[in-house]
Amino acid sequence: MDLVGSSAVVTGGASGLGLATVRRLLDAGAERIVIADLPSSDGKAVAESLGDRVVFAPADVRNADAMNEAYDAAEAAAPLRAVVHCAGRGGAVRLVNRDGTPGDIELYSEVVGINLIGTFNVLRLAAARMAKNEPVDGDRGVCILTASVAAFEGQIGQIPYASAKAGIVGMTIVAARDLAGKQIRVCTIAPGTFDTPLLNRLSDDVRDSLAKIVPHPSRLGQPDEYAKLALSIIDNGMLNGETIRLDGAIRMSPR
Repeated sequence: MDLVGSSAVVTGGASGLGLATVRRLLDAGAERIVIADLPSSDGKAVAESLGDRVVFAPADVRNADAMNEAYDAAEAAAPLRAVVHCAGRGGAVRLVNRDGTPGDIELYSEVVGINLIGTFNVLRLAAARMAKNEPVDGDRGVCILTASVAAFEGQIGQIPYASAKAGIVGMTIVAARDLAGKQIRVCTIAPGTFDTPLLNRLSDDVRDSLAKIVPHPSRLGQPDEYAKLALSIIDNGMLNGETIRLDGAIRMSPR
């Protein structure tokens, strides 16, 4: 689908995978790109640095009003035809803590709420907008979700994150079938270990060890490699209902 004359929203677009995607959408000629990210993010400064085709909308992806404001900002310039949902968070929870107490259900709920319920919220609100569009290249819109290899091989302590990301994988084909009659495609990207702000918090030794366990290429993924795949999904009308691993053939160990 050609994005010229269309708008797009990127959640989590102030950094990492989302910011790389914003830049690729700009290159693809989108009329307006809205960065939907937390009020505490660098979204406003990032949007201003990228020019007048990029605007910032402060939003928690679980909040319907905030996401609708982001979609309104997109549609003020052009029909909303692409949503790339990168926002999410991690959080370590064990089923039984070292002191013998049960795992933290509040943190579990928080992580699942942001990653899974937030994804459903972003998707349902976007689809309602896109369904009103006139088709372009056979599509009214494309939604790209973000899972993780943790959906398939979650490590010890990743149970909330892995649960949520597995839920997104399960959501993908159902959403694609649900929205097929409205000519809206849905795909998911499941990244492996990528060089994002989250990993920048780790020591160089830990980052190096993560890079070495990737079979080929034996390095961390670059955010632009995610962005290039997102743009390929938008461009290729036969990509629908699929979760694509983007991971250099990594399979995560238990720890």
